[in-house]
Amino acid sequence: MLKATAREPSTVTPVLLNFEWVKVATSSFLRESVLAFRDAIRTRRSNYYPVVANVNADVREELEDLLSRRGGVLMSCVARGDEIVEAAPLGELDPKQKLTFDLVQQRRETDAGELMRDFAATDPVKSPTAWNNRLASLAMLGLVAEISQGRSKRYKPIFEGV
Repeated sequence: MLKATAREPSTVTPVLLNFEWVKVATSSFLRESVLAFRDAIRTRRSNYYPVVANVNADVREELEDLLSRRGGVLMSCVARGDEIVEAAPLGELDPKQKLTFDLVQQRRETDAGELMRDFAATDPVKSPTAWNNRLASLAMLGLVAEISQGRSKRYKPIFEGV
């Protein structure tokens, strides 16, 4: 997989790790393949965004258990053919990260300054740094896409219209 993703795309590109035919997966397999791949890709701040797709209940349970022990989160989706019909994070986000993730999904594209201005009443942060940290953390986890525009960064959902 790393060889296939060595050449960097110019736009946000989800990489679906399709588990449609996988009945059972152990924690060690998931840790050494899925999470290691996600971490390797996200560490290099790539435009690739690894996403587990079409996991059954047993694999989902194993992933959720693994993620809860590591305090991690992973993007998942349901794909039918070439269409993503559902997408959501697997694992637990803290309340501030969850709020930030939901706002990015609702707004379709945003940045720390916009969130600070628009939510000053409910989240009285004096500078955009806290919002910036939340957004950057979600991008490192592969839950939202980070778009560089000169010195500033904007964030958007990995999947459009889901």
